[in-house]
Amino acid sequence: MPLRPIPRLVLLAALLGGATVPLHAETLQEALAAAYRDNPTLTATRAGQRATDESFNIQKAAGLPNASLTSTYSEFAFNRPLNPLAPGRDLSTALSLSVPIYSGGRVRNAMTGANRRIEAGQFDVRASELSIFSQVVAAYMDVIRGQSLVQLSQNNVQVLEVNLRATNNRFQVGDLTRTDVAQSDSRLALARGDLKTAEASLIEARERFINLVGHEPVDLETPPVLPGLPATADEAVDTSLANNPDLAAARKVREATVYDVRVARGARLPTISTFATGQHDTNLGSLPGASGYEPVSATVGARLSVPLYQGGGPGARVRQSQALEQQAMEQETAVERSIVAQARSLYSSWQSSNEVIAASRTAVDASALSLQGVRAENSVGTRTILDILNAEQESFIARVQLVTAQRNAYVAAFSLLAVMGKLDVTEFGVPANAVYDPRANYQRVKGKWNDWDDDGTPKPISSRTVDSTAQTATVKAQ
Repeated sequence: MPLRPIPRLVLLAALLGGATVPLHAETLQEALAAAYRDNPTLTATRAGQRATDESFNIQKAAGLPNASLTSTYSEFAFNRPLNPLAPGRDLSTALSLSVPIYSGGRVRNAMTGANRRIEAGQFDVRASELSIFSQVVAAYMDVIRGQSLVQLSQNNVQVLEVNLRATNNRFQVGDLTRTDVAQSDSRLALARGDLKTAEASLIEARERFINLVGHEPVDLETPPVLPGLPATADEAVDTSLANNPDLAAARKVREATVYDVRVARGARLPTISTFATGQHDTNLGSLPGASGYEPVSATVGARLSVPLYQGGGPGARVRQSQALEQQAMEQETAVERSIVAQARSLYSSWQSSNEVIAASRTAVDASALSLQGVRAENSVGTRTILDILNAEQESFIARVQLVTAQRNAYVAAFSLLAVMGKLDVTEFGVPANAVYDPRANYQRVKGKWNDWDDDGTPKPISSRTVDSTAQTATVKAQ
């Protein structure tokens, strides 16, 4: 069955008769691209993954040779009774080399477990990107909805102010009663309260946008059509279970715990290593007649260590690792359950929001006709002021419901694609050469063995927003 894209959202411009998009309007792709490169949660997650990448080298180091040089200088400042054969000072230098041969499989299993956790982290990076993208889309749509609601509320207040003035004029000439004036005044007060609420919500949405994207929202355009949406809830679930990065990460973590158990069991097995040491001693000419005496020695050998009893520690660590393996299994199941629930609920929300959009458009058209008719009937005395107020309120509510449903439909659809793992960042404004590949750093560092091979001093990547302008509820007149 072909996939059905979500209809393009026609936002407040359609409600208000069609408004032209500003020449330098910001698109959703531009906002997502900015967040992709500048959001501190993403840059921190990537840095954290680079730290995780090093766990492979840390585990690998336990299986590589270990060499050390020790030099000790001694000054014999006091010696009683006097010994003419004792030197006054001594310099001893020793070079040792140890090469592990067998460690009960602990190094090999620890390296494999680290590799699984690195793969889990790579999926976590992808999941973080999708999560931030979903938040950006929600903030983007909240700004558009907030601007729409402020404009609708402003228009509603203006209409009710005109009604109140007209009602007062008719009351002055005895055409209406004080009750009619009170009703008009009450509705105007409520409308002004709704306007303040809408303005506060818009400011909150704009500040949230700055927090996620790093700059102020500027003349946001209508977002693009979303491709690849599922035809059924079952399709959404199946795709999510196959592609969701959170589930893939949980699976890799569970696999890593299997190797943790093997590492713990390895502590009960023998270890074998080879070693070589060399030592040079000199009295630095402090012993007369023996200044040339500088003994040198070298030793090579093999060492076998067989643990007999370790106070029950190995058994405790094995049981602990097994419990953590069980925990990882349950956590994988919990993630799977969550993904199934998200896929189904988001699909339902997307579908229901589309139906609300259709119903709201009908309500907007019908309420406009109804208001026009009620006003005409009031002019001939067959309708009261309360009828006009009620008709205006119904028209306002229908328009607000349409704007809200359009926002909810797009956010639910985008979030559904994120849960399904079907979002490609290159389709949303991120250039292919700017896509962060967490595997690249692992490939860069996994073969490193030099003790002195450091990276450069870390520097901040994300921009700060302390200098951004405090947002207001100002909306450009259409």
